[in-house]
Formats: sequence, structure tokens, C-alpha cells
Amino acid sequence: MFSEKVSEGVSVLGIGVDPLTVPELHGRIADAVQAEDRATFLHVNVHALNLACRHPWLHDYLNSADLVVCDGAGVQLAARLLGGRLPARITYADWIWQLAAFAEREGFTMFLLGARPGVAREAARRLEERHSRLDIVGCHHGYFDHRLDSADNHRVLEAINAASPDILITAFGMPLQERWLADNRVRLDVRVALAGGAVLDYVSGRLARGPRWMTDNGLEWLARLLIEPGRLWRRYLVGNPQFLGRVVLQRLRMRFRLSQ
Repeated sequence: MFSEKVSEGVSVLGIGVDPLTVPELHGRIADAVQAEDRATFLHVNVHALNLACRHPWLHDYLNSADLVVCDGAGVQLAARLLGGRLPARITYADWIWQLAAFAEREGFTMFLLGARPGVAREAARRLEERHSRLDIVGCHHGYFDHRLDSADNHRVLEAINAASPDILITAFGMPLQERWLADNRVRLDVRVALAGGAVLDYVSGRLARGPRWMTDNGLEWLARLLIEPGRLWRRYLVGNPQFLGRVVLQRLRMRFRLSQ
């Protein structure tokens, strides 16, 4: 059912997830920026992997990325059930502040793209308030016509390329942000492209997180469900059991192959 990505990572539902800590991820970002590569680093959680099972293009795009990072306790649990190990859960709501400190220290520029009008600018203000030497060279909301040849899309690409950032964060939500990057990556003058989901809403203060005892103990999904039940009930109450069932089937297939 799932084609396997050949890598040193852990294959979860056919997606190769790289076993990285935050310092190792920062090292890979620095390598890409300094080499002036066009790298794409993506994050996956349970929702992303469920989407990849439904959309073959997303499955292929994730496996074509330069890095795929674990963004959820559910993915870590799945890796353990499948005989692997992912050493860190690197979730954007926490990691963005570490990324900002790292970019400030290294002198890397950033561009924030996504969320409702005004949110990216507020997120930039808050990041620069805490990290005064951080250079955010541009912001743009995510409410534009994302079609490849639309006038809106051309204007956004021109704004990003004029700024030529080292790091671009796209935050449209899954799978729209991945689709947009897949369509536009070759046209972007950006060293490292990231897909950040709701990160700008979190940083700007527009979206609250749950208490630490929940977010630090594998219950971020429950906290998000309690905050946005109308939007997220299907993702978690249907998606989480569906994901677990898929992982169990993958494990059974692995054991069957080993017994042959």
C-alpha cells in the first residue's frame, strides 16, 4: 500500500521522517543557507500523514523534500511501534522562537507568508521584539489567489524574490502550503523553504495554546480540540484512530514480511 522512502529516517506510512534534534535541524538549515541551496524542509504530524495517505501527490512531495521533521507525539509513538526512534518532537509553536534566536545569531534573514491580513506583520513584530537583531525582510498574508498563473501569485513571488530571504516560512495550513511550495519552489529565490501551519497565528497571539502540562505530555491534540472543537473534531476524533489503525497495519505487514 505504501511505497517506502529510502533514507536513514524512520518510515511511517511510507513517509521517511528524519531523526533530528533541534541543534541538528539548525545545522542543516545553516548548511543549506551557506551553500546557497534551494532546500525544502517539511514537518509532519498525524494529520499530515493521514492527508498523505489520501493524496498521492502529497505523499510523493513529502518524500521529495530535503528533510521531513517530526512535529507530533503521535508520529513519535508510531515510530516506536514500527521499531524506530525519533529523538525530538519539533513543533512550530515552540520551535519558532528557537529558530528566531538561531537566525538572529547567524545573521539569516526571514520572510513570513501566511495567515489573515495583518497577522504575519504582528508575528514579525513580536519575534523582533524578543530578538532585536533578527532581520525579517518581508511579510505577506496568505489570503491571495494561490493559482500558479494568477496575478496575485506573481505579485507574491516578486515580493519574496525581491527580498531574497535565507528562510521562508509559508503558513497556509495543510495541504495548501505544501501544494503552493510544490508548484512554486523552483520560482522562489529562497535558500530554505519551510511549511509552518498555524505558526503565525500562535506567534501573533491570535490562537492560544493549551497549558504546558498538556502540550509537553503528548496532549497538544486534545488542547487544540478543546480550543477549536468545531474546526478540529474530525481531524482528531476521526483522524487519530484512523492513523493508529494504519500504523498497526503497517506493523503487521512488517512482521509478516519478516516471517517469510
